[in-house]
Amino acid sequence: MQRTTHRPRLLTRPAVVALAAAVALTAGACAKSEDDASKDTQSPAAAGAEQKVVTPKPGSKTCAIDAYGAEKLDLKSATVGFSQSEKEANPFRIAETQSIKDEAKKRGVKLLTANAQSQFSKQISDVQDLLAKGADLLVIAPLNSDGWDPVLQAAAAKKVPIVTIDRKINATACKDYVSFIASDFVEQGRRAADQMIEATGGKGEVAILLGSAGNNVTTERTKGFKERIAEKAPELKVVFEQTGEFAREKGQQVTEQLIQSKPGIKGIYAENDEMGLGAVAALKGAGKKAGDVKIVTVDGTRNAVQGIVDGWISGVIESNPRFGPLAFQTLDTFTKGEDVPQDVIIQDSAYTADNAKTEISKAY
Repeated sequence: MQRTTHRPRLLTRPAVVALAAAVALTAGACAKSEDDASKDTQSPAAAGAEQKVVTPKPGSKTCAIDAYGAEKLDLKSATVGFSQSEKEANPFRIAETQSIKDEAKKRGVKLLTANAQSQFSKQISDVQDLLAKGADLLVIAPLNSDGWDPVLQAAAAKKVPIVTIDRKINATACKDYVSFIASDFVEQGRRAADQMIEATGGKGEVAILLGSAGNNVTTERTKGFKERIAEKAPELKVVFEQTGEFAREKGQQVTEQLIQSKPGIKGIYAENDEMGLGAVAALKGAGKKAGDVKIVTVDGTRNAVQGIVDGWISGVIESNPRFGPLAFQTLDTFTKGEDVPQDVIIQDSAYTADNAKTEISKAY
């Protein structure tokens, strides 16, 4: 990525194990679902629901404050700006934002927040506004992966470190941003394919409800799913792909079209729970019975896990949204002058018919 502002580049130090040991922390948010079936208020995450980090591989790239071109500071006296990408009707986003707020409160850190309401131009202006309001550090949940030059240049001019969560910015680590914290989305797609193969017996026609275009989550979850299907179940054919924009209503609309155009569809891979729940609504509306069409989703919301219990969903691959502790620990370690990994990868669990009832308390 071309940049008009450059930081001095130095060799990064050897990877430090301290962050990997510190980041497996208890996170702060269990959230209401879109239709709020449980009517619960937001509360601390259930035991065992915190994010856990995959141990960095030997030789993994790290970032140090001198290489990045920023200055040391005390996190407790800093102002952190958080930019949320999407409307907080999606349980993932509710839990993600609450986790950031909870961790800031726990650490006594001043937090500024903004929500782009699923508008990329607004997110760019939101982050610029956070910088104007005095944010010393930024945590960004990007809506899209591209188009971040204005923000990166503005942050570089003020020497403000950036940590991105959940979705990746197409930029250079340890120059444009410090660390990217997220799940392994390709692996999520592979694991979803494994569950689909098991549910369908590895034969038949399946559909993909794609996430939003323009971000790495959609691309990588699709890639992993297709690669695993081709490898392990060549008789399972992907015959339909259309974006549901990570939204329940859109997922329902697309599934209604799918049922008309492909009445013999055997399975639906929804790249997030909300689209999968929309698919369930469409199948119910079409008079289908639970299990007639196998559905596999990604996220781990309480309503989706309940869908397994009720027989409508075959499996859910977790994508844990409780980023607060990891994001703040990464910033704290970095601003003290210690190395942090450029990529912090989360180890996700999964929900199946075997564990949905007993593990639903960990869902959000």
